[in-house]
Amino acid sequence: MKPYVILNAAMTLDGKIATKNGSSEISGDDDLKRVHKLRKESDAIMVGINTVLADDPRLTIHKIPSEPEDNPIRIIVDSKARTPLKSRILNDEAPTIIAVTKNAPAEKVMTLKKKVEVLFFGEKKVNLEKLMEEIGKKGVKKLMLEGGSTLNYSMFEKKLIDEVRVCIAPMIVGGINAKTLVDGSGVDYMKNAYQLSLKKCYSLGNDLIVEYLVNK
Repeated sequence: MKPYVILNAAMTLDGKIATKNGSSEISGDDDLKRVHKLRKESDAIMVGINTVLADDPRLTIHKIPSEPEDNPIRIIVDSKARTPLKSRILNDEAPTIIAVTKNAPAEKVMTLKKKVEVLFFGEKKVNLEKLMEEIGKKGVKKLMLEGGSTLNYSMFEKKLIDEVRVCIAPMIVGGINAKTLVDGSGVDYMKNAYQLSLKKCYSLGNDLIVEYLVNK
């Protein structure tokens, strides 16, 4: 059984998750604590390789009180095994799984295998359905999806997202090249948009938190 997937993100009022230069400091302190509480409640956190390259995240719990064993499994969708060896995601703070394809360079895969678990899914792009199936078998019941925008769309496209939680910050950044919450190829017509149902919304400091269920 695949895990229950929660897409969590922070964005500006105009839907940007980063500026055109990659700056992504959006969440206030209260929202960061909310995010880390959700991490603590999750069995795994998943991001795409572009997020790793841009932000070098730790993907651990450190904004709220926690124990080392509270850290969820970190999962990286990295078709070509591009994860830098100095990435913080490869440290020993939490277990890490890197999902690659059969076309990933063998030398890079072997190097990564010395540090973390590497799993193969698909030929050119990581087969997300198979990945979800496999981590479900590993006991992951709740997965927190933290982007980026390309992976977010791919997960919607494969109907693998169950819930969306977004922090909307009271700021506008603009920029045609600034990343939005969901990019990818997108749908052609509004009638094909992925439909959501409002679960709840509330203020958190200066931010607005909205939670939606994804209509299946």
